Amino acid sequence: MADDIELKIKKLIVKYLDLKIKPEKIKDDDALFGKGLELDSIDSLAIMVGLDQEFGITLEEKELTEEPEKIFKSVKTLADFVRRRKK
Repeated sequence: MADDIELKIKKLIVKYLDLKIKPEKIKDDDALFGKGLELDSIDSLAIMVGLDQEFGITLEEKELTEEPEKIFKSVKTLADFVRRRKK
């Protein structure tokens, strides 16, 4: 990808969650919650802080209450969300 937002998000996840894996080991379609990276709700808060710090993007209340599973499903869905918000 030209802007490689997926890699930036992988690095963000590793950095803000202090994971002991290399960002490149995370696949774009790996589930972030449940099976996959097995993140939890506290981790999603850290990711939201990271999105704000790294991309200047904050989630609106509607997105947090109605669409969190769509946004936080995988690195790909997070990247798609970032792309939509940056337009």
